[in-house]
Amino acid sequence: MDPVTDSLHELHRRISALKGGEVASYIPKLAQADPDDFGIALTSMAGHRYQAGKADTHFSIQSVSKPFVYALALTDLGPDEMLGRVGAEPSGEAFNAISLEPGTGRPANPMVNAGAIATTALVKAADPAERSARILDWLSAFAGRRLDYDEDVYASESESGDRNRALAYLMRSAGSLDDDPHSVTDTYFRQCSVRVTAADLAVMAATLAKGGLNPVTGERVVTQDVAVRTLAIMATCGMYDGAGQWLLNVGLPAKSGVAGGLIACSPGRFGVALYSPPLDAEGNSVRGVAALTEMSERFALHLMHAPVHLTATVTDTVHAARSSRVRDPGQAAALDRDRRRIAVVGAQGDLEFTETEQLLNAVAHATPATPGGLVLDLTAVTAISPGPATMLTATLADLEKRGHRVAVALQKPFLDDNDGHPGSWTATRDDAVAWCEDRFLDGE
Repeated sequence: MDPVTDSLHELHRRISALKGGEVASYIPKLAQADPDDFGIALTSMAGHRYQAGKADTHFSIQSVSKPFVYALALTDLGPDEMLGRVGAEPSGEAFNAISLEPGTGRPANPMVNAGAIATTALVKAADPAERSARILDWLSAFAGRRLDYDEDVYASESESGDRNRALAYLMRSAGSLDDDPHSVTDTYFRQCSVRVTAADLAVMAATLAKGGLNPVTGERVVTQDVAVRTLAIMATCGMYDGAGQWLLNVGLPAKSGVAGGLIACSPGRFGVALYSPPLDAEGNSVRGVAALTEMSERFALHLMHAPVHLTATVTDTVHAARSSRVRDPGQAAALDRDRRRIAVVGAQGDLEFTETEQLLNAVAHATPATPGGLVLDLTAVTAISPGPATMLTATLADLEKRGHRVAVALQKPFLDDNDGHPGSWTATRDDAVAWCEDRFLDGE
């Protein structure tokens, strides 16, 4: 198991014990969800996918669809016309509140139900069937696979959707909705009943985080400008009347859904999704909020914590390293017989999640196939966040268990050594390589 997956499993184990919240019941089908279900999935900018728990369990996308359909309508209309039809201000009210601008009937933002219904109506199509088909195709492109509907959820949502219909009729009477309220809400119910998994949602979130480029399929789904505006709306409005506290504490664009889904985007780093049906008073997944709050802190993900990365993280990889230490002829000959036994990977700059994932991938590719030496040169590293430090330590410990000799060169004690640490720590790369050579010459 890789260190990212290890971290997710450890987080999943602890957060699983968290109780509280209620499974949504105003849509009868959703009330049948298992409150103990809990899955976490993460997709990196390199398209690497990680997960823990019930990340492959299907559930309906519900309001997590809103930012993606907003991106579709924004693509169709352009930013000026879109803003003229649906606002961009946090409502400070519940997701199903009547948040309409006095005098115009314009919804406050596209993340509350009124704004989402109006946004769905703005997707260009000749008829409701074509609009539903375009939305399903669009969501599928974000997910990187063909999605489908949960027909039971659709029927249940349609039977219990009078409040959403009322919102649509109010907007129609105020002049902010042009289409038939009944057909628009029916399309909206279909949109919300699309079946996904946490693994799907992680890819969808990662596509927004990568500026509209799906990191798994390589397909450009939206332009970077559309992705940026969508992320901005998610950051300010995605968590409803808890959006301000969310942005303050977690600092990531996010969107929740009443079926228990929750996505967050770390721009340029990854997309993450969680599934856990019990909801808090704001309609957000209790375990999802707790898990993302901890992840943001451990991996320094807050948007306002944004160091500038001007250089590549991995500086070099050497597969046949030798130190400058003077050896006698016999020792030199012994080391020359198998020079590929010692590999070196160098890194620089601040190590946060994305940088650490890149470094660990380089380590995996450089590690000798048979037990040998691995030197991790961190002398040019300036900082390591707590989560990445744990990932690095776990990787080095795993290499030792597999029979490799591990040495770390670093100038500062970034890795926690309170309970000991794997390998040998030295001040220079040359000393670390020499330490590995000594182990081989001593027959260890």
